[in-house]
Amino acid sequence: MAERPVYDMIVVGGGPAGYTAALYAARAGLTTLVLEKLSAGGQMALTEQIDNYPGFEEGIDGFTLAEQMQRQAEAFGARTEYAEVTKLDLNASPKVLDTSEGTFLAKTVAFATGANPRELGIQDEAALVGRGVAYCAACDGMRYKGKTVVVVGGGNSAAADALILSRIAQKVILVHRRDTLRATKVYHEPLMKTQNLEFRWNSTVSALLHGEELTGVRLKDTVTGAETEVPCDAVFVSIGRKPATELVEGQLELDRSGYIIADETTRTNIPGVFAVGDVRTKPLRQVVTAVADGAVAVHMAEEYLAGGA
Repeated sequence: MAERPVYDMIVVGGGPAGYTAALYAARAGLTTLVLEKLSAGGQMALTEQIDNYPGFEEGIDGFTLAEQMQRQAEAFGARTEYAEVTKLDLNASPKVLDTSEGTFLAKTVAFATGANPRELGIQDEAALVGRGVAYCAACDGMRYKGKTVVVVGGGNSAAADALILSRIAQKVILVHRRDTLRATKVYHEPLMKTQNLEFRWNSTVSALLHGEELTGVRLKDTVTGAETEVPCDAVFVSIGRKPATELVEGQLELDRSGYIIADETTRTNIPGVFAVGDVRTKPLRQVVTAVADGAVAVHMAEEYLAGGA
């Protein structure tokens, strides 16, 4: 173990939070390694058009932005290893990360594994992502300006997405499997007053109708079992997210939804370990908030390495 290099910071996950942390760490003179199991960008790389990230007045696709973030971090000396982390010992000194490509050691770790949208789990869903199936109204809503969209869900995220889309789309159809929303009361009155919003209670999406693009959904009544077809241009799935925190269960403190408990400092319950981006507890999960976390984590890591935290 003594023969292996000990990095000042290892970043687990190569999304916007991860590569921002890597950029700031490398620029600060810290030896920095990013462990990414697939490719740069995480969920961002799957977004066809990002219009709400500052500095790109005509927007940018998520894959290109991810590549640019990776190249920028690596230009300052950060290194990327394409490897899947299989086991962690975050209490060790140095911290130990076992991966598909060997074992790596670090003085600090920035955990940036993100969160994935919960899927409907029905046929052709994955094939239609970007062609009518979406998981983020703030990211993809403008693609369907003046069109008819379906929002699936009944919680706060679905309610918020429905309100966002009601200002963009010609018509919004909110599909919920129960007869009342689970969303907090603050959303109820604005939704009821929205003139271009239609509710489909006691309903689930049983099929996606499509050619090359989505053309509609088939809804199933949860009470009667009857099915109806609803034409639409897009379906926004807003039934929650799944944080990628399986690796740290039992080491880092998680909230009831499985997110890593970390405040705006990004510090976790283990000194020298930071949670950045969608994987941590936070009120808003966007690219811009992810990159902010990455910068903050490096500031806190520098304090930790200097013996101040």
